[in-house]
Amino acid sequence: MASIQVRKSTGCLIIDFYFKGTRCREQTALQDTAPNRKRVQKILDRIEAEIQAGTFEYQRFFPNSRNGLKLSTQQSATAGQAYDAEVNNSDLPPLDAMDGIQDTPSLRSFAEIWYQEKEVEWRRSHKLNIRYDIDNQLLPKFGDKEVGRITKADVLAYRAELAKVNAQGKISKLSNRRINVLVNLLRQIINEAADRFNFRTPFQNIKQLKVKRSDVQPFTLDEVMRILNTVRKDFRNYFALRFFTGMRTGEIDGLKWKYVDFERRLILVRETIVLGDEEYTKNDGSQRDIQMSQAVFDALKAQEAATRGMNEYVFCTRTGTTLDHKNVTNRVWYPLLRHLNLEKRRPYQCRHTAATLWLASGEAPEWIARQMGHTTTEMLFRVYSRYVPNLTRQDGSAFERLLMQNAAGTHRAPVAPSVAEPGESARKTKTHIEENRHAQ
Repeated sequence: MASIQVRKSTGCLIIDFYFKGTRCREQTALQDTAPNRKRVQKILDRIEAEIQAGTFEYQRFFPNSRNGLKLSTQQSATAGQAYDAEVNNSDLPPLDAMDGIQDTPSLRSFAEIWYQEKEVEWRRSHKLNIRYDIDNQLLPKFGDKEVGRITKADVLAYRAELAKVNAQGKISKLSNRRINVLVNLLRQIINEAADRFNFRTPFQNIKQLKVKRSDVQPFTLDEVMRILNTVRKDFRNYFALRFFTGMRTGEIDGLKWKYVDFERRLILVRETIVLGDEEYTKNDGSQRDIQMSQAVFDALKAQEAATRGMNEYVFCTRTGTTLDHKNVTNRVWYPLLRHLNLEKRRPYQCRHTAATLWLASGEAPEWIARQMGHTTTEMLFRVYSRYVPNLTRQDGSAFERLLMQNAAGTHRAPVAPSVAEPGESARKTKTHIEENRHAQ
């Protein structure tokens, strides 16, 4: 016998009836009130009448229900439109009040399925990060909730809660970037569940928090030379390559001798090492050939004499094992910066330093982008260009001199800058710098 039930977790009314020998339970979006019960009862009476007459079409009443695919005899667009019109002209609830959400698995169960299906796409380091965030962040909060019953209010409350939590090992609060990572992970899991179980995702119109743009902190050439002249001898060549090639940590730690071409003076970036595992580079654009400057060539030759027979990797420990970047950072890099009274900066700033020094010396932006493993120059100008004026003295002083000359009575007409070819501009940069200096 058909009846009206109430789901305790939501307080919404449920239509409970039998069709073709199967018990069907469809939840509405209506709260348990007397007027809503009357509305739902009218729908239930109509359902029972059509079942007895043999004209009941499941998907006409519950278009988003999975039961409709199994139990509906046929779709009838005309009948559906007629029913919609009748509903809209009566005191029955509109069809969109019937959310059609079936019982869905818990987030704990579905997150495990999602993880197992996705992990084939990820690096080991990314797997570990995702696994940690699921187990330690999402499951304690949502693990026992049905994935289809997590609401927009739940998500916003969780995000607000994260904003009050201290970062691990720090007294400061979680950054917006970290909060976005956790919320986006929840978004991916729930959106996939919504697609499979046919319910509306609660993430509609939930925007990411604004993330403050972080500035790079490259070293000056003077600081670079101080570091190279002071660092332990067994790491001097290592950091020379970091400063003068712009290689990423995993790329230089994973560099093998077979990818060092002394004859053509090229470093072939083909692999990277992450958490001790050899992996493909960050992306296809990261597969590149880096040209050796004389400083890089000399450093590699010195390293070859020291470690070539110890390991297939160019840089290794004194015992011939591969480098652990955390160990290098904490036992070599940071103590060195403290010793030199330099601001504490991550080793990744060596890569930023290479880019700014190349730009300052007037190298072609396209060439720099290729050396860095960027597919375009967009990131180059967006991230590094603000350092170029300070390093090359191309800071508007020429325009200031022009104005001063005119103010002093010099009537020489301004000369419009010519548009040079990309390569020509790079070749003439150094000459132009020197001309400006002499003019001063």
